[in-house]
Amino acid sequence: MYNARGILIGLCIFVALITSPFWFNMGKATSAPVPSLDTPAIRQMQEKVCIEGKEFMRTQHMELLRDWRNSVVRDGRRIYVATDGKQYNMSLQNTCMECHSNKEEFCDVCHEYASVKPDCWTCHVDPKEAN
Repeated sequence: MYNARGILIGLCIFVALITSPFWFNMGKATSAPVPSLDTPAIRQMQEKVCIEGKEFMRTQHMELLRDWRNSVVRDGRRIYVATDGKQYNMSLQNTCMECHSNKEEFCDVCHEYASVKPDCWTCHVDPKEAN
């Protein structure tokens, strides 16, 4: 085989470089954060439910909020009908933050863990500023 030794050395260097981020970060993973649901509004609820199910909210809250924004701003529709038939006002500040008033312990812990910077607070008033 022509120049096999050079090719093998090159492949080894290539694989080492490609996998280096995994090697450097091995053992540094942190556990996923647990957002706090301990707010006065949630404590007073007899049945602790959100507008949609827990798994839906965990995985699709960003799409839901984006759809709400587009519906309210572009179409003027303000009522959201949940899968259980209940109606909610499409409002981050008045619907979501009414229960999840602890933005730093609920929203920020997961967003910081996932290195996500949502642009919600460029238009809405940050709850800590309202205090």
